[in-house]
Amino acid sequence: MNTPPDRRFELRSPTNERGLVLAPGFETPCVMIDRSAQGGRIRLDRDLLLPKVVVVIDIDQGLAIEAQVAWQKGIEAGLKRIGQASLRGLVPSRLSDARAAWLRAGGR
Repeated sequence: MNTPPDRRFELRSPTNERGLVLAPGFETPCVMIDRSAQGGRIRLDRDLLLPKVVVVIDIDQGLAIEAQVAWQKGIEAGLKRIGQASLRGLVPSRLSDARAAWLRAGGR
């Protein structure tokens, strides 16, 4: 059986890091399964329909990753990275909710 070639231009790095997915009026835990320079893949705790644009918080790294949801199949979703910012110290006002959620989740 032939496996179709991977259409990505960069390597994906497998991860197993806990995170949070945020959007206006929306916050849910996730696990980051893999990542690359251009995006990543997450797994949600339950089958929820994600909005088109989300912020994924990498709790351990203290990062807010702004992303477009490229695809979603059940509890997994593929993301295209739009931007990224540290949640340590001062953050842009658009990420103040992300910083508050990171702190609630135990970020330091």
